[in-house]
Amino acid sequence: MKQNNKASRPTNFFKTLFRLFHYFGKKKYLLILVVLLVMCTSFASIYGSYFLGQIIDTAIKNFDYHQLLISILILAAIYGCGALCDLCYTQIMVRLSQNVLYNLRKELSIHNQNLPLSYFDKYNHGDIMSYFTNDVDSLINALNDSFANIILCCCNIIGTIVILAIINIYLALIIYAFMLAVCIFIYLNTKKCRKYFTMQQKEIANINAKVEEDVNGIKVIKTFNHENESFKDFDKVNKNWLNASTKSFFHTQLNVPVIVSLSYLEFAISCVVGSIFLVNGWIRGFGALTTYVVNVRQSATPFNMFTQHVNNILTALAGCERIFKFLDEKEEEDNGNVCLIKLGDANKLHDYKSRYAWSVSQKDGSTKLIPLKGEIVFKDVTFGYVDNKIVLDNISFYANDGQKIAFVGSTGAGKTTIISLITRFYNIQKGQILYDGIDVKDMKLESLRRSISMVTQDTHLFTGTIKDNIRYSRMHSTDEEIIKAAKIANCDSFIRMLPNGYKTMLYDDGHNLSEGQRQLLALARAALSMPPVLILDEATSNIDARSEKLVQQSMDILMKNRTVLVIAHRLSTVKNSDAIMYLENGKIIERGSNEDLLKLKGKYYALYKGKTELE
Repeated sequence: MKQNNKASRPTNFFKTLFRLFHYFGKKKYLLILVVLLVMCTSFASIYGSYFLGQIIDTAIKNFDYHQLLISILILAAIYGCGALCDLCYTQIMVRLSQNVLYNLRKELSIHNQNLPLSYFDKYNHGDIMSYFTNDVDSLINALNDSFANIILCCCNIIGTIVILAIINIYLALIIYAFMLAVCIFIYLNTKKCRKYFTMQQKEIANINAKVEEDVNGIKVIKTFNHENESFKDFDKVNKNWLNASTKSFFHTQLNVPVIVSLSYLEFAISCVVGSIFLVNGWIRGFGALTTYVVNVRQSATPFNMFTQHVNNILTALAGCERIFKFLDEKEEEDNGNVCLIKLGDANKLHDYKSRYAWSVSQKDGSTKLIPLKGEIVFKDVTFGYVDNKIVLDNISFYANDGQKIAFVGSTGAGKTTIISLITRFYNIQKGQILYDGIDVKDMKLESLRRSISMVTQDTHLFTGTIKDNIRYSRMHSTDEEIIKAAKIANCDSFIRMLPNGYKTMLYDDGHNLSEGQRQLLALARAALSMPPVLILDEATSNIDARSEKLVQQSMDILMKNRTVLVIAHRLSTVKNSDAIMYLENGKIIERGSNEDLLKLKGKYYALYKGKTELE
């Protein structure tokens, strides 16, 4: 699988930011309200400190209890309004951010389902999972807290600059010089932070991928005593994360001590110079000096907050950029217009073929119905997962309605690839695949795949009850239909022996069942869904020899009146096929019935007589 370890900062900061705002949808106006409330909060804080200076000057020059009480009540009202605005914008922002995260995860899930299988062949599944977890989670703090606080910090900085200028422009110049120095430091340090935060996010994704791989392969790791080697591999990616995160947090934590140190120096100088101005009468009064000193002391706070929250923003945007790159991946092509439709009296019919038909649009605007039969034809099909490596080379064969076609050959010969092409998991480079005389590329994917039932070697069971897992192939099935399908697949007996029967919960891909039981549940799924084409890809490989005869009887019922494509290593499951295709290096080198191929005394004959073995 492909891994991208190249570290770089977000390629387009503002483009990513504007695209994120798109997810606020019609509630963007609430963002404007949040900004206004934040500005009110900042104004209350800044003007409150300024008004406090006026109260002090008034009290010194003309001490009046009544006027002092009124001034104190006004000051309390100012700070009270600021606190109320703070409460309001916080609550609004929390609700907005959760809605954004919900919509973003929903879009990720939909897009993930619509991607072609070729994407998952190339990228780590753990990396994909990190889009839903780490990258989305990095937005939580950024949207819940940092977005509003960044605006608040900016407003406080601007307000402090204005208030200081109003008090005394010469004293203000001292603070402006320190502010400029802090801004230059933050700019340079932020560039470093952005780079290492992006590295950190990528290394976390690599850790996720490694953990997922180890958890899925834990049996293999233990079987081959590979614990130490597995730990070394994990330790390697963990150290990469350690290096990236250490550098990112070093530069992040550097902000606070540098800014605090500058602020103490700034405060000391301002107190001395301010006192000189007061003694010489160059400043309005003691209240003005008090306001000046308070604002000087607080001037470093918005910078400290700004650096902390801007790091959250940078982390979030680094994650957003990865998410948006994932969302920009090309989805599975579905340009077909041929649909599978139900016929008018479908509810009265029991046979799948009788209930459905292909609806083909004609040039004159009319619609032509083509009977659903399940005939498959490959015409000179050439395919490779990558352009420079051919897996199937000019393959041609047909499977008529009701025929059983088997594919045998060594691993890598192209057997499973043929199955993947019928369901259009991949698109062919050359040739044509016809289903009931219709090119599969002209069919809607949902209709094409609904007309095919598949049982693979690697059975995947979802978290849920056994009943729900069988129903997965036909969600509207009744309990009676599920039990009937289970009986056909010969798994009803073992299901009823479980403590909760059909309501038994399955976890971790059904690992509380044996391999054979899981395979039987897959057959039950196929029995519940009865489209005209059935694909069996090593469907009996995990079933012991004693059970094979019983399972074969079940499969005979499943295959009745259906076009069946079988891939198997056990020749006992393919010898009664209408035609057997022997593949080698992506080509069909032998074809015919079991008897025909035995008479030919070629590759299949050698395999049948045990002179060769499939790898």
